[in-house]
Amino acid sequence: MRAIAYDQHGEAGQVLRLSEQLAPAAPAAGQVQVRVLSRPIHPGDLAGVEGLPGGPRQRFATPRIPGVEGMGVIETVGEGVQDLRPGQRVAFFPVPAAWSELVTAPTDLVVPVPESLSDETAALMLVNPLTLLTLLRAVEDAQHSQAGPVVQTAAGSSVGKLVSAAALKHGIPLVNLVRSATGVQTLRQRFPGLPAISTADADWRTQVQDATGGRGAQVILDAVGGSLTGELAGLLTDGGTLITYGQLGSGSTPLESLALTPRALTLRGTSIGQWMTRTPEERAEDIAFAARLAATAPELFEVAASYDLADFAKAIDHVRRPGKSGTVLLTSPAS
Repeated sequence: MRAIAYDQHGEAGQVLRLSEQLAPAAPAAGQVQVRVLSRPIHPGDLAGVEGLPGGPRQRFATPRIPGVEGMGVIETVGEGVQDLRPGQRVAFFPVPAAWSELVTAPTDLVVPVPESLSDETAALMLVNPLTLLTLLRAVEDAQHSQAGPVVQTAAGSSVGKLVSAAALKHGIPLVNLVRSATGVQTLRQRFPGLPAISTADADWRTQVQDATGGRGAQVILDAVGGSLTGELAGLLTDGGTLITYGQLGSGSTPLESLALTPRALTLRGTSIGQWMTRTPEERAEDIAFAARLAATAPELFEVAASYDLADFAKAIDHVRRPGKSGTVLLTSPAS
């Protein structure tokens, strides 16, 4: 089978290779084997390939295959599997090695795809909605039942748009930050009820203060990090919380520069990786939410472009293209 693999950390476009790999083992009891048709390129996938910023470029004795989410068609089922069948379309998460043509997964990580959903939407129906739920829970926890202004960075991203839609639905006073005037215009057209501000503006911090009624933000959701962290902390009201869930930016911010103690600020991290710590019943409810969202609001699952596995380098370039809207997919044929 074809797969995209790497044997050391490094810039994704340089260390990833398309190669022929042995197919995974046949499904055991309670497992299914899926022929993967489409899988997204998430920032976390590339971060896993590249390693921690400034960290050592680790080498691996056995090549690794990125990816944890995708959709495809079941080829075979293991003993005791009753609710899934060969030929059925499914989505899956978190299943390692999604950037290959075949994966074997336990049935509790595989979700049937409704007939009404396209393959493209199905490929995106789990990680981003589950990330949304993770962020909303983090915001609720940080607010201590006293709702206040929330600011988010990377508001034009796929997750950022889900947060905006949820804010409008639930009455969350959200302020959106993006990197350009073009991004502001796009967001204002898409979500006219929410303030949108470009961090390219010299007075963007003043605009945020105005948009929060002069109070500052009670909570900031940050997917950028790096050198922006210090400036974001300065926008928090005393006792506020900065929730970081990504590292899209460059540079760094010394922790001691954030005035955490005198201003009683909280800095916390969260990620989709923590989702598996929820109980099976809670995860089932979350998956049901994700499926409903995909079925009722497919326009929120925007695809920027699709590329065959062999064109992964072009796909990665597209992911990093300024002004990109939507998620880039890697595809492979059904047989």
